[in-house]
Amino acid sequence: MKLDWMGEYRGVVEALIHYCNIYASVYRIEKMTYRDVRYSYAQIQVLEYLLENEERGDNMAAIAKRLGITRSNFTKITQRLVQKGLVEKKCRPGGRRDMCVEVTPLGRELYEDYSKSIFLRHFSSMFDELEKLTPEARANVHDALMGAMHAKAAGKEPPKSE
Repeated sequence: MKLDWMGEYRGVVEALIHYCNIYASVYRIEKMTYRDVRYSYAQIQVLEYLLENEERGDNMAAIAKRLGITRSNFTKITQRLVQKGLVEKKCRPGGRRDMCVEVTPLGRELYEDYSKSIFLRHFSSMFDELEKLTPEARANVHDALMGAMHAKAAGKEPPKSE
């Protein structure tokens, strides 16, 4: 059966599906190690967003939303990072219930090591291809991917088949 409904976008959809399926198959597996600390892609993503959040100042719910994961999943991953000594939970001044999560020196070292490795192994070739696009075209790719995700999160149902 020919999938005409995708038209000229079939190659992009196929590449996206391929990438997502590979990533999903290893997302939660603690297969990477730094100084005897095993970690997963899910954990490194949370660590990355926590580091970035030092300048942004978002609350934990906002970070989870940016990652596209539930707050409960974010909390579970954060707890694992605490157990590994990669982050610390601290109370913000003014209240015990207002918690923040800070990346430890070990967490920073691990992320620095990871970012160098992942750039060389995976992202440098992707970035080389993206560099061929104009900044506007790269923005359009971003908007296309984020628009699809926002539509799903907003509960927009696809049209019903008859």
